[in-house]
Amino acid sequence: MTSLRQGVEREKFEERYSRQILFRGIGAEGQRRLAAGRVAIVGCGATGSALASLLARAGVGTLRIIDRDYVEASNLQRQSLFEEQDAAESLPKAVAAARKIAAFNSETVVEGRVEDVVPRNVNVLLEGMDVILDGTDNFETRYLLNDYAVKNSVPWIYAAAVGSYGVSLNVVPEKTACLSCIFPDAPGGLVESCETSGILNSAVNLVASIAATEAIKLLIGGEAAVRLRKTLWSFDVWSSEQAEIAAANPRAGCRTCGKRDFVHLAGEGRPHITMCGRNSVQIHERARPMDFTEMHRRLESHGRVRHNEFVLKFWREPYEMTLFPDGRAIIKGTTDTGIARSLYAQYVGS
Repeated sequence: MTSLRQGVEREKFEERYSRQILFRGIGAEGQRRLAAGRVAIVGCGATGSALASLLARAGVGTLRIIDRDYVEASNLQRQSLFEEQDAAESLPKAVAAARKIAAFNSETVVEGRVEDVVPRNVNVLLEGMDVILDGTDNFETRYLLNDYAVKNSVPWIYAAAVGSYGVSLNVVPEKTACLSCIFPDAPGGLVESCETSGILNSAVNLVASIAATEAIKLLIGGEAAVRLRKTLWSFDVWSSEQAEIAAANPRAGCRTCGKRDFVHLAGEGRPHITMCGRNSVQIHERARPMDFTEMHRRLESHGRVRHNEFVLKFWREPYEMTLFPDGRAIIKGTTDTGIARSLYAQYVGS
């Protein structure tokens, strides 16, 4: 009876992924390796949600989706896993993504983590992953991922999109250049973001498709891994301009992969109050459990408040506070960290 059931399950598996199995680069064995694969996607905004959708549909066995934010209406133009109801409920992106993936591929195990990846939790959040994918919007987190990946010999893929431009880099520790080899320091001066320069969903989907394909190669290994791109690749979908920078070999003297000086993993100089886009500030000074029912009762005389099991929203004009179960908060309506800290202390506690 067991062998019969296994045969039926195998037939269903092969039928579901038949068109992908027919592709010579993957085949039946490659598809089985994808089913055993474990991928972490850090950030589930535009690029991250596209990556999650592509890899879940491709049959990757386990996706760990880590995101600190919640769904808003402005996300829907480019963040493919979310719907209007998700925005109306302010669902955490990791939760909304897990629900959506379960609806189209119940065979993929999705671990949604509503957290900000920082030095104190990065080891727990990324432990046991075969590949790490970048869906973040800041170099601070990317350098942290780079430190972790190089130290633990886990391949990761840098990916970003803004305006009409997308960029991606494969990092295979001890074999290719790492992020610090290419960018020894974070870009200085004014840095474009989707808040300042906008973004085309076509640019997002292009760079996500490139990164997802490279991740599939890494998971399959063997001949597929040999075909990994070994350049920093960029393409502008509006101007049709493209560029590549060689990244096949580590840079001599690189602080991270050469000297193995993991300053970002050590958390040196990392602030606990950070900009979070959208005219917002994130406060994550220390973790502490939140009782939303009690907090709702405390705040309702000070402004409009609502909550579900995932977030509590509090409006005190002209500010909007989103509070998470671990005590982290995103305060919208200011870029002044002093004002944000004061609001948090006043309404949540210091």
